[in-house]
Amino acid sequence: MICLKAFSSPLHLPTLGRLAPPSSALRARVAASASASAAAMSTSSSAVVAPVEHIVLLKARPESVASGAAAAMVSTLQALATQVPGLAYIHAGRILRLRSPAAEALGPTHLLHSRYATKQDLASYATHPAHVAAVQGHVLPNALDTTAIDWVNAAELPSPVSPGGAVRLTLAKVKEGVEVAELVEKVAAATKAAGEAKGAKVSFGENFSPARAKGYQFGMVAVFDSVEELDAVEGDGKVEEAKAAVRPLLDEVVVLDFVVEPAGGSPTPASL
Repeated sequence: MICLKAFSSPLHLPTLGRLAPPSSALRARVAASASASAAAMSTSSSAVVAPVEHIVLLKARPESVASGAAAAMVSTLQALATQVPGLAYIHAGRILRLRSPAAEALGPTHLLHSRYATKQDLASYATHPAHVAAVQGHVLPNALDTTAIDWVNAAELPSPVSPGGAVRLTLAKVKEGVEVAELVEKVAAATKAAGEAKGAKVSFGENFSPARAKGYQFGMVAVFDSVEELDAVEGDGKVEEAKAAVRPLLDEVVVLDFVVEPAGGSPTPASL
């Protein structure tokens, strides 16, 4: 695992000029993931083998947090799990902590993370009446700002998310003259070299929905079984080597952590 620290439609960046084509192996892997019509699913964690990832960062209005309207927004988004066909996994909740200057500047308080077997499933979710109603009735009135990014997982293995798990999210912009596919390829190699550090599972890829991404071109989640496991990865030698391998490609990076609450669990207090 490496961390790259340095509404009625899915919330959708221009990639920079291409200097060199991605490797044939990478192109084949991403193409296969994007065109798959179905994917295997874990009944315990709703993990899709080659998921389409959808991330939305939400900056809730302070008055909405104080009144409970933000909590109602989260509950309404989470309820989409039983209302929208093709939605393989969804988590909505508060952000645990912001871990980079860019994340602090952006200031999100809440997050939605969902997964789909295909891009078409994501498109269907976007126009589903229950999703449209949630956006119009809860997100738009209660969010000061939103940032969204979508990618097809380019990792070789799935990254199942279990209740009680902790997730580190990274969004990145590449430096001028760097192709995003180059970063994806470098992350794939660095992650493989680092191994499954402290039990982390990763998903990463190039953003394919630019409209609401605020220029972020790459997304990655690293999934752990607990906050303690996530914290234990700090300072790991292999992880630090992996970070060093990709850092020269990066311009701006958002890093934050969130927790997937067990069913019936108490909300995790945010540390912002």
